[in-house]
Amino acid sequence: MRAVRGYFQVQNFLEVETPTRVFSPGQEVHIDAIPASDGRYLMTSPEYHMKRLVAAGLPRIVQFCRCFRAEEAGPIHQPEFTMVEWYRAGGTMDDLVRDCEVIVEVAARAVGNWPTVSIPANRRGANQNNRFTIEAPFARTTVRELFSDHAGFKLRGDESSDELRNLAERAACRVGPDAGWDDIFYQVFLDRIESHLGVEHPTVVLDWPLPMAALARRKADDPLTAERFELYAAGLELANAFGELTDPVEQRARFEAEAALRRQRGGAVYPIDEKLIEALGHMPATCGIALGFDRLVMLVTGASHIREVLAFAYDET
Repeated sequence: MRAVRGYFQVQNFLEVETPTRVFSPGQEVHIDAIPASDGRYLMTSPEYHMKRLVAAGLPRIVQFCRCFRAEEAGPIHQPEFTMVEWYRAGGTMDDLVRDCEVIVEVAARAVGNWPTVSIPANRRGANQNNRFTIEAPFARTTVRELFSDHAGFKLRGDESSDELRNLAERAACRVGPDAGWDDIFYQVFLDRIESHLGVEHPTVVLDWPLPMAALARRKADDPLTAERFELYAAGLELANAFGELTDPVEQRARFEAEAALRRQRGGAVYPIDEKLIEALGHMPATCGIALGFDRLVMLVTGASHIREVLAFAYDET
């Protein structure tokens, strides 16, 4: 952590703190918050408050913080975990990829595993020789390329749920009759694609379909695609980045649609962060990213289970 902090200091980032207990933890359908008190929740991500800081005039900010999500503990998951999240006003997605390349390098050098690390054979994502190269430049691909190469069909992003279900079934993916577009997408991604990502070298997966945009803006030259990438390495999803949406009208519409979907599926519905909506109207063009710090340490140390990099794991305390 000291080595990674050093990178951000050299890059003139301001380290900030935001509240842990919040009224609006987020509306993403597949992320559930843990209730705190007084109608608040433990934050799932510092994203909303950090964007308000960018809108208030802070161009480069970073935060190392604890985040909380209502999910089961497992080899790469903890309900309480450490996140590193940073924003670059005026920055590009290429800037964020380069940030990730340097951060992985300084973390690996800090523990003496550069430019390769040994991956335990029993860990998800291990390759035949159990060696993983982590030096830059990282490989790059797109969601559409991955679906074409590994699922055998072209993904547009405007398919109906029934059309996507038929394509998934042709790719031998089993999906339930009531599965929504996002569920079908994830099932194909997990069944046919994820095992091919970051096997020998870190891989940046760019250009996600608009239904998976969350808080990312549309690409100017492709309205069916969002400015988003995820970073995969040795079986780990390490980071999720957005070219941030700054249109308050579109963001409200997305929040309302996600809330309706959560309600339909029987999930908790959280309040919309009205202060964030107001701030977006003053926010400059910005790129932001969240990186799972515990998983980064797993990568550079070659750990097979997230418990190995934590002094006090959630399921052992």
